[in-house]
Parts: sequence; structure tokens; C-alpha cells
Amino acid sequence: MPTINNSNMIHNLEYKDKEIILLGTAHVSRESAELVTEVISREKPDTVSVELCESRYQSIRQKDRWQNMDIIKVIREKKAFLLLSNLLLASFQKRIAEKFNINPGQEMIRAIETAEAEDAEIHLADRDIRTTLSRTWRTMGFWGKIKLLFQLVLSLGEVDEITEEDIEKMKQEDVLETLLAEVGKSMPVLKDILIDERDQYLAYKIRTAPGNKIVAVVGAGHVPGIKKYLNEEIDIQELEKLPPRGKIAGLIKWAIPLMIVGLITAGFFFGGKEAGVNMIIYWILANSILAGLGAVLAFAHPFTILSAVLAAPLTSLNPMIAAGWVSGLVEAFSRKPKVSDFEKLQVDIKSIKGFWRNKVTRILLVVIFTNLGSAIGTFVAAPLMAKVF
Repeated sequence: MPTINNSNMIHNLEYKDKEIILLGTAHVSRESAELVTEVISREKPDTVSVELCESRYQSIRQKDRWQNMDIIKVIREKKAFLLLSNLLLASFQKRIAEKFNINPGQEMIRAIETAEAEDAEIHLADRDIRTTLSRTWRTMGFWGKIKLLFQLVLSLGEVDEITEEDIEKMKQEDVLETLLAEVGKSMPVLKDILIDERDQYLAYKIRTAPGNKIVAVVGAGHVPGIKKYLNEEIDIQELEKLPPRGKIAGLIKWAIPLMIVGLITAGFFFGGKEAGVNMIIYWILANSILAGLGAVLAFAHPFTILSAVLAAPLTSLNPMIAAGWVSGLVEAFSRKPKVSDFEKLQVDIKSIKGFWRNKVTRILLVVIFTNLGSAIGTFVAAPLMAKVF
């Protein structure tokens, strides 16, 4: 095998009695994949540590994992947004692969295959993508979440605008950082979660990998951080747990329904029956119309749209349930995904049309858009109701 001149990508480190060969690779580069194979074959390490979490590792190992997904369970466990985010990220990478005839993540596949060929242990070093996205979601306010959602959706059309120069830049960045760059400009806390926290997590996992000789394969964008944190004290449990919901957010979640109920009560008390009834009508119309519109935008089944219209005025007054969960479940039962929908998922997520056509992703869109419409309906209804006095 020819030797690849990529000495700037190879970093020889030590941690206690461990020898660590840190490879800073590019997720969108064929050369990186070849370098990974060369280094592992030459060094014959005890362990190969890769920048993958369990779910991403299984997506590589189990090509049919989508066929085993329980979409009803996803909705009930309130993970629709997390799954949709994962699919949007996958879509972003797959479309780049097609445009530039490259295979993002090939260096991780090569690392796994070469490790197995050399009888080295495979060690997963990255934090679960669901934890990273959940920590991001918990940290953001309402409008930040809306901005994040639209940035992810807009990414479906951004690949055509990506140039070779952008690809070179991506070789030095994390994929999540690249995709969420616009949101990150106004929310520096995202960099802490997406990059700095993961640098610490990767450093801890790599230095605690089994064996005395370790080859660690990570994205080049993480190399400076890993080198910085390798010998520092790291609280791994803190990095793995979800931050508690903010007290203010918790208060608001309950305060808004109480305020609405109080406003309607005050309307009956001070304005009479007509004022109170008008307030209820405004509340029902604003929530129902906008939640129903959200379901329509997701191309939901007529029964689903009806469920969104009926559920929104009630669920908006109950912080424990959301209109999108109701409409999502109705959509799942009305248009139950078939095995073929799960099999086509990897192809359908490459296009905007595919996201709306596939029954699996359409259910996720129904949940998100109905919840969004219901939330906007609450903010629209409140000032209309106040004007009744």
C-alpha cells in the first residue's frame, strides 16, 4: 500500500502508560479513509477508538435497523424532533456524497473493518448523538428552537450551493457545526455543546480505552480540543446527563395555561357572558386553525388534520401533552408505515419531496408542524382575548 504523506493529520500522544496515535481525519475525504487503513495496519494497536456513538455505530453495522424502528414508541417517548434531526443530518451528508462523488464517514467504516482485520478491539468514543441534541434543545429558548428547526429544514436545499471550497472547510470542521453554523452565530452556547463538550468527552473516552496502544480516529476539527483536554480532569457523568429543565421554563409552561384560564374567567366575571364566550371562541379558533394548518403543511391524513384541530385548544391548556403527539399518533394509525417505507428511508431523505412522501418522515413532520402551529396559536390567541375587555 502506498504511503500517504499526511503527517499533519497524525498526532503521537501519551497518557500515563498509554501510547495514543490520534488521527485527525476529514469526514468527506477519500484520502483520510486510506490513511486510516494504512496507520492501523502499520501500528497494529490493541484498540481502535472511533468518533462514533452506539446508535451511529449500529447504523453502520445494521443496514436494516430502520425496519425495526417503532414509530409509535418514538412519538410516545417525545423523540420525534430528535429522530427528525438525525435524519436531516444524514440527508445533508448523503447529498454531499452524491454531488462530490465521495462517501462521508468512510474513514470510520475503514477504521472498523481494519481493526477487525488486525484483531484490535473497537472502542466507541463519541457521546450519544441523542444526548448531544437533547442538551442543545434543553439549552435553547422557544424562538431559538424555531430557528434551529428551520435551519435544519433549510439544509435540505443548501447542498446545491456548496462549493469545493466549502468542502475543504468542512474537512476541518464537525458536521454538526457546519450544518448549524448560522444558528451558532447567534447562540455561542451551541459551540460549547456541539464542540467543546464533545472534545472533552472524546478525550476522556480515548484515554480510558482498553489496551496500551490506541489508534483514535476522529474528525480533524476535534483534534485541538482533544489534545487540550487529554490530561485534564473531566467529569464524564456531567457530560452524559441531560441538564434539568430551567425553573423559568417550567414556570412558563404552567403559567401560560393558568393565565389563559384566568383571562377567560375574568372575561365572564367583568365582561359578562358575551365577553367570556368570545374569549373562548378566539382561543379555540387560533389554536385549532394554526394547529390544523401545521398538519396540512405536513400533508397529513384528513383524520389527522381533524385531530389536530380538535386537540389543540385542549392540549394547549395541558403542559403534559401536546397536540402534535395526538396528531402524530393518529397519522401513524391512519397511514401505518409499511416495511417498504422503512427500506426507502435512506433514499427518500435525500430530497424535500422524499421527506413528505415517506410515511415515516411525514409522521415526524406532522408532530413537529402541529406542535409549532399550536404554540403560535397560543401566542396569537392571548392578545385577541385581552382586547375583549
